[in-house]
Amino acid sequence: MSKGIERISTGVDELDKILRGGIPKGFVVAVTGEPGTGKTILCLHFIAQGLKNGDPGIYVTTEESRESIIRQAEQFGWDFLEAMARGKLIIIDALLREQRDEWSLSRLTIDELIAMIIKAKKTLGYGHARLVIDSMSAFWLDKPAMARKYAYQVKRALYKWNFTILMTSQYAITTSDAFGFGIEHVADGIIRFRRFVREGELRRYLIVEKMRQTDHDLRMWEIKIIDGIGMKLVRSVEYRKEDFVLPKKVVERIVSAREEKEKEL
Repeated sequence: MSKGIERISTGVDELDKILRGGIPKGFVVAVTGEPGTGKTILCLHFIAQGLKNGDPGIYVTTEESRESIIRQAEQFGWDFLEAMARGKLIIIDALLREQRDEWSLSRLTIDELIAMIIKAKKTLGYGHARLVIDSMSAFWLDKPAMARKYAYQVKRALYKWNFTILMTSQYAITTSDAFGFGIEHVADGIIRFRRFVREGELRRYLIVEKMRQTDHDLRMWEIKIIDGIGMKLVRSVEYRKEDFVLPKKVVERIVSAREEKEKEL
């Protein structure tokens, strides 16, 4: 662990070890990967560990309802409803905008997102808090070129509000292209999830690609999602080129599509 750096536990012991004690306090970390790889579960761990340690939390959900997030937390033994009742957790629902309440976004815009997060932080009170935005991709689905600008806008606006932040970003299963680009350049850290089918079994993996001020582990780790427990890192795996290189035909289609876009520009 680096001297003089206060670190925030992710809630996953093995991941904390990889990060030499956890995420540096105040960082913005991008959590990227295909759907179903474990991004949301890591975010639930992060919030639950904060509640255990005395850090209030704000969870912004754009692709699932508030009720879905609460149910998933219950699956792993975390009572988010109780934390909400105590005024220690606010879940901002940006999906079911037709069922509006105090903590629902009426429009999926960056300005409204920032305003709602600041309102929630004022409600929770002074001091450090944990923030999850799951996912940022929802804000630029119709304008992916704005991803970097929007991510920077969120980071800059919330910098002084004493947050440590996880922002998830989706990748397409078929191409591994991000739904938008640039969030990784804005983030202080990148935790990337991958998924592959090996011998007929779906397997999930995690790698820390970047974490400033941290001499982190550079290996890819296989992970398991265990009911009643959550995420566990089970073993490091040897990197093999064939595991991560896309099929030639898929690469050719991606290159062709990008060339057409460049011609249009």
